[in-house]
Amino acid sequence: MGKVNILGVQVDMVNAAEAAGKIIEMLEENRPHSVYTPNSEIIMMAYKDAEFCRLLNDADLLTADGIGVVYASRILGRPIAERAAGYDIARLVLEHIAESGHRLFLFGGKPGVAEQAQERLLQEYPFLNIVGCRNGYFDAAEEPEIIDAINRSGADIVFVCLGAPAQEKWIDRNMNQLHVKVLMGIGGSLDVFAGNVERAPQKWQDLGLEWLYRLIKEPRRFVRMLALPKFALTVLFKGKRYYKGGEE
Repeated sequence: MGKVNILGVQVDMVNAAEAAGKIIEMLEENRPHSVYTPNSEIIMMAYKDAEFCRLLNDADLLTADGIGVVYASRILGRPIAERAAGYDIARLVLEHIAESGHRLFLFGGKPGVAEQAQERLLQEYPFLNIVGCRNGYFDAAEEPEIIDAINRSGADIVFVCLGAPAQEKWIDRNMNQLHVKVLMGIGGSLDVFAGNVERAPQKWQDLGLEWLYRLIKEPRRFVRMLALPKFALTVLFKGKRYYKGGEE
């Protein structure tokens, strides 16, 4: 499994099916694994924050969630064949664990969202073993309680949906206290599972325009989308310094 260095972030060159296969292998190992799915915005965060960049690179699996990351890999001469979105990877993992019996914990979203996601997922995968839910609204004093709840549930895998960079920082800070096999940081996927957010139609995804579809549906995302041109320009003018191992 090769990697491409995009502004200091070492992204694994895998598609969604390959990523899901790696996660399924992790479920058979007796230690916690971290899985993150950075898009252009997250890589720009890491470009500006050395500690966050370190955290991402410590992950056991780092996939390209976003067409911008795929394009960046092509510019740098190490092309990732296609994006590996967190939602798509999670779907493939769900199909597997619904058959294997591995236990899932849903963590994140507004109050009630994880429970909505649980209800809808069980309609789709009746044999899915969801052992717990917890919303993503908490303070530092509540973290020990959350860790205890996850450990008592016997979960094998946790979908951590707190948004970036909060979810990655939470996983990095707490994974060694958790008796789980896999922690996946998959952002807003819980809202999609709950039916609160609509995924872009497949044609938009195939054209690499899911970001535009989401912007049309959620105009408030405009300020966040400004990271996309900044990312493109930074990769064009500075990306190869990182790829070649140079320092800025």
